[in-house]
Amino acid sequence: MISLTAIIRVRPGTQDLVRAALLAVAEAVAASEPETLGYFVMQSSDDPCVFTTYERFADRNAMEKHNSSAAVAKFVEQAAAHFDGPITLHAGEEISAKA
Repeated sequence: MISLTAIIRVRPGTQDLVRAALLAVAEAVAASEPETLGYFVMQSSDDPCVFTTYERFADRNAMEKHNSSAAVAKFVEQAAAHFDGPITLHAGEEISAKA
C-alpha cells in the first residue's frame, strides 16, 4: 500500500476557498476512486492556513491515477494562486497501520 501526505500552506484570508476546494476533491475521491483506500483532510488547529492530506492507495498506479484526476487538476486550478509556497509531499510504502 502507498501512502502520501501533503502539507499545503495558504495565504491568510484564503483558507475558506482552499478548504472548500479540498473538500470537493474528497467528494470526488469518495464517488469515483475505489482504489483510493483513504483520503483524509485536516486543517491545523494552531494555524488555519495549514492543511494536511493523508492519502492511502492500493498501489502506485492508483496514486498516479488520483494525482492526474480531473478533481486534483480542478483543485490546483482553484487553489494554486493562494498557496504560500510549494506543497510539501511525502510518499512511501506503508509499513504499519492500525485499522
